Amino acid sequence: MHHQTLVVKMGLLSWEGQLKRVTSLLNTLTDEQLSQEIAPGRNTGAYLIGHLIAVHDGIVPLFGLGEKLHPELEEIYITSPDRSGKKTPSITQLRELWKEVHAHLEQRLATLTEEQWFQRHMSVSEEDFQKEPHRNRLNVLIGRAIHISYHLGQLILLKN
Repeated sequence: MHHQTLVVKMGLLSWEGQLKRVTSLLNTLTDEQLSQEIAPGRNTGAYLIGHLIAVHDGIVPLFGLGEKLHPELEEIYITSPDRSGKKTPSITQLRELWKEVHAHLEQRLATLTEEQWFQRHMSVSEEDFQKEPHRNRLNVLIGRAIHISYHLGQLILLKN
């Protein structure tokens, strides 16, 4: 197997594995559990799920693969803290958004060729990419897998 093929496969398996872990946990947590704070004074589980949905929805335009499905989530879950007073989707809606955004993202990511994974993402200029070729799509996806893992560690605390 070519090294580039192997690296892409490892990155995708890492992303998919972390996503499956959160999906599995989300399917076992009750709405009541997701409504709880991770720790006193910290984010709720619902906020963290909304945050992950908003971040992952942003991968599509970041990779030049189209527009976000739900741009309204950015203000609620990325630029604003939990309990900001902004109207948020219900936990039932978040569960549906999780499925919708990830199905769409999976479909869009499947269109990328091996070579395209090593191309720049839309937040880096051509000039900067020439100096820093590691600022590519695959590196972003690996970073997002780590981000999932971080929040998964928090969400696990909601299990009783």
